[in-house]
Amino acid sequence: MRIVTWNINSLRLRMPLLARLCQDTSPDIVCLQETKVPDSLFPLDAVRALGFGHIVFRGMKGYNGVAILSRQPVTVLEDTPDWCQRGDCRHIAVRHGTGADAIDVHDFYVPAGGDIPDPEENPKFAHKLAFVEEAREWFSGRDMRRTVLVGDLNIAPLEQDVWSHRQLLKIVSHTPAETERLLAWQQTGFVDAMRHFVPATEKLYTWWSYRNRDWSRSNRGRRLDHVWITPDLQPALRDMQVLRAARDWDKPSDHVPVMIDLDA
Repeated sequence: MRIVTWNINSLRLRMPLLARLCQDTSPDIVCLQETKVPDSLFPLDAVRALGFGHIVFRGMKGYNGVAILSRQPVTVLEDTPDWCQRGDCRHIAVRHGTGADAIDVHDFYVPAGGDIPDPEENPKFAHKLAFVEEAREWFSGRDMRRTVLVGDLNIAPLEQDVWSHRQLLKIVSHTPAETERLLAWQQTGFVDAMRHFVPATEKLYTWWSYRNRDWSRSNRGRRLDHVWITPDLQPALRDMQVLRAARDWDKPSDHVPVMIDLDA
């Protein structure tokens, strides 16, 4: 099974890039974030033309939005919360397959949190912290097996997940308040599948700012996109790739896709 996760930063704008991604990688499941399209305008026909007969999505105009595209049947998991009671389309989950071989897939888009890393001064940052804490609490109460959690979690938790740990400690996405909460969420029953392949001592990024024109040369990246799995799936891990070349595609997202292969 090949799963790709990608913050596409507007699905309708970047449909040609999604087509290129699918042609290049032949994924079984694609999880998208920041689709930025209300459900009534979701490009179902164009996505089906890429070979995905099973599509679930939750979107709104101009902001947020998540979608899971699958070549095989999936069942929507209906027991997920309305995070922070905002109805802002940041999570969708499905069950792929049936019986003992089924795999649950969770697709998340965590709030970015604004620019000021102080929950008293910045309501967006307060929302981000509350969202991650609520997710940690919800998953800690679940008996999980054969589960994959992917998405733009908007936090780079480890020192080598950013270009400069020292300089970014007070920058939203790498502050201790965020990284400690994200790691606590991960510890509710997940393994960091990306770091299974790339040791925590090595740099690993999935996002490069639009503000830096020569993004590749400066390489001031952050790992904001993640793939977590439950430990029972760890023996099934076969490969992981950060598709860095996608950052140079025509009109790219500032995030690049992450691909994981499972013998499952």
